[in-house]
Amino acid sequence: MSITPDEIIATAKLAKLQVDDKDISEVTERISAILELVDQMQAIDTSEIQPMANVLDAVQYLRPDTIVEPDNKILRRDQFQQIAPATDEGLYLVPKVIE
Repeated sequence: MSITPDEIIATAKLAKLQVDDKDISEVTERISAILELVDQMQAIDTSEIQPMANVLDAVQYLRPDTIVEPDNKILRRDQFQQIAPATDEGLYLVPKVIE
């Protein structure tokens, strides 16, 4: 698949990109090379290939799922509400943004 300079100009306009007239031919060549590589990759028969989750066959080690904060949420809420601009009965008061 190849692309024409007119298509590059139209695509750049749609994407709101500014491409100088002197660079149109270089951009056209580079994008055409990318599209040719994509065509080559699509031509490869991958029906016998198993999909991989990670190309490096790496394992992600996860931390244990343990509680790391104390279970005194009310105390922390009271501390946070002391520095809040406005609160009422345990709730944060914020300005109205939708009428």
